[in-house]
Amino acid sequence: MSRTETSRNEISPGRLASRFARVREARQTELAEDYVELIEDLVIARGEARAADLAECFGVSPATVARAVQRLARDGLVVSEPYRAIFLTDEGRRIASISRARHRLVRDFLLALGVGTEAAESDAEGIEHHVGPETLKAFQAFLAQLQPAPSRRCKDESAPENP
Repeated sequence: MSRTETSRNEISPGRLASRFARVREARQTELAEDYVELIEDLVIARGEARAADLAECFGVSPATVARAVQRLARDGLVVSEPYRAIFLTDEGRRIASISRARHRLVRDFLLALGVGTEAAESDAEGIEHHVGPETLKAFQAFLAQLQPAPSRRCKDESAPENP
């Protein structure tokens, strides 16, 4: 029996339901994370984020952005008024920071595997929302192993020259 066949036989419906629920939850938060990251980027670059800027960057209609911003405001991630700039709340900034760090970690992991820069950046954009804490820790541990050991800059004065 192949590994795939074995895995299929060992998975219980409850286990599958739990996995699919996690994926559905990740999809729900993915949009919010993408929006708060872009809003933060626009505020840093331009001093404000406008709905028109978001629509242009995401390639969606202004109505789509308006609905998303309403949800973000309802969830306490942004503050905005119609026809005014959109700003992140403290919670929105916290989510943007976490999401950005996760994105960098996934991108760096893909780069370490030899994936090209453009592909790693693009793939990280999707993967970052769907990896759990255990996987992120494994990525981090893998990358840490690739880092060269720190070298001593100065010779230890107390050590004898010739042992």
